[in-house]
Amino acid sequence: MRPASATATLARYWIPERSFLSDLGLVVGFSLFTGLMAHVAIPLPFTPVPITGQTFAVLLCGALLGSRLGTASMLLYITEGMVGLPVFAVAPANAATYGYLAGFVAAAFVVGWFADMGWTKDLPRTVVAMIAGEAAIYFFGLLWLAHFVPESKVLDFGLFPFLIGDAIKLAAAAVVVPAGWRLSRNR
Repeated sequence: MRPASATATLARYWIPERSFLSDLGLVVGFSLFTGLMAHVAIPLPFTPVPITGQTFAVLLCGALLGSRLGTASMLLYITEGMVGLPVFAVAPANAATYGYLAGFVAAAFVVGWFADMGWTKDLPRTVVAMIAGEAAIYFFGLLWLAHFVPESKVLDFGLFPFLIGDAIKLAAAAVVVPAGWRLSRNR
């Protein structure tokens, strides 16, 4: 195996011999992991957007796979849901949440870009990368949600109820990735 300093993402460290099949396996695996985490969901009675484990999976996806494979994985995840596979959140899928799905693609790219630059090897920079990913999710999610709820309620329905949960998911994801690098270096 290559030294950890020779590669930017953990996926490339653990699977250094890049091939179509290895890339496909990572993309499919993370799309399915995101679908699994979507079923960790808490519907809220006052908003069409549930609390889910998806954002945890999206942040990990970008951090572990990088921008190219992370983006491909989220595009595949959305495609799986659009063709009817049960990968979206347990709460009824509705058009108000589509912006968040677009945000998943953007977040995987943004976090992946930081990972490609080597930013996910230590906790502080990983946190910065993941905050940028969360911002991308909220940007697209809130922009789209504004088409379905009164403008004065967009932040009440689409941001404020999720900040604490997303901070917890971000912290968990941000700890996992640098810990993976430490374990890799100790092998």
